[in-house]
Amino acid sequence: MKKKVVLAFSGGLDTSFCCIYLAQDRGLEVHSVIVNTGGFSDEELQEIEKRAYALGVKSHAVVDETESYYDGCIKYLIFGNVLKNATYPLSVSAERVSQATAIANYVKKIGADYVAHGSTGAGNDQVRFDMIFNIIIPEVEIITPIRDLKLSREAEIEYLAEHGVEYSAEKARYSINKGLWGTSVGGKETLTSHETLPESAWPTQVSETESRKLELTFEKGELVAIDGENLAPVRAIQKLQAIAQPFGIGRDIHVGDTIIGIKGRVGFEAAAPVLIIKAHHTLEKHTLTKWQLSWKEQLSSFYGNWLHEGQFHDPIMRNIEAFLADTQKVVSGKVFVELLPYRFHIIGIESNHDLMSNKFGSYGEMNNAWSGEDVKGFSKIFGNQVMIWHKVNSEEA
Repeated sequence: MKKKVVLAFSGGLDTSFCCIYLAQDRGLEVHSVIVNTGGFSDEELQEIEKRAYALGVKSHAVVDETESYYDGCIKYLIFGNVLKNATYPLSVSAERVSQATAIANYVKKIGADYVAHGSTGAGNDQVRFDMIFNIIIPEVEIITPIRDLKLSREAEIEYLAEHGVEYSAEKARYSINKGLWGTSVGGKETLTSHETLPESAWPTQVSETESRKLELTFEKGELVAIDGENLAPVRAIQKLQAIAQPFGIGRDIHVGDTIIGIKGRVGFEAAAPVLIIKAHHTLEKHTLTKWQLSWKEQLSSFYGNWLHEGQFHDPIMRNIEAFLADTQKVVSGKVFVELLPYRFHIIGIESNHDLMSNKFGSYGEMNNAWSGEDVKGFSKIFGNQVMIWHKVNSEEA
């Protein structure tokens, strides 16, 4: 009997090559699996399934992780206002962790001898997939044909043609990955330090030209309504994305440090993630205390970086998630946003937990909770130790 290999399959160039190579060159029984993290329609999944069987797989499965992806990961990226390098909402890195975990569990389910993925040897995904497989299914051997054979995209297209499979070179120009938390776009321009992606490379073209105001409602840190329409969080993200993406909002090119030590650039369009994070952060600035915000920022930065590097299963991540969730008890209210072509701005918030209450005073205007004499004494005490330091050291000088 042939040995089984589970192939993480997307239907793109790399995994199409892997299908044929694993079956014909390695003599393995290929079982492809695609993990949907909110980026595929039913029609797209059906087309990918047809492609998998046309490439000769023994079986093909779809694992829908959209809800668990939100509950186990995205929710905490919102709670933490996570934007890597103050720019990137971890659209792909978070998704890869969810996908790798689901694939590892599928390998256990069907009792496969091998697991394979189409990562190259020059990116983050190879480490994320390999490491998570080594954590969850350490006894299963990992096969990575594109990395091991050091193949160019041109070589892959030529190999497929030799095996009767046509793949458009034009289609291979840009690598696009779509998920619930945004879409990444890679191409020849992102391999440089000075070029930008052309308008045609973006999956969603800009079609909105007039401004639009939105009301986003958060409950304990989660987006639960848009313009008064109650929605489950996943549906709220999808709806906001559909509204805002045609404005060209959330487009950027992220420059970051890869796990393997080189700098990398990737384009992304993530209107809903960027809007949600900015709106949520604004609401937090009104409802949380100074030190809650300070510690959140520090822990969230670590959480985002560690997640980016694939270390989702480190138990420290559960500890940080517990802290982040606890801070959200009073992060409820409405945030008002205006969308315009290629930009947006946060107008303001309404919340029963707003600490900017005129009951206690108005900044720069009037206070109701203390007297001028109170401030005089407080100012002396608050700076007392620093005054002593300067007095002692100036006398020594």
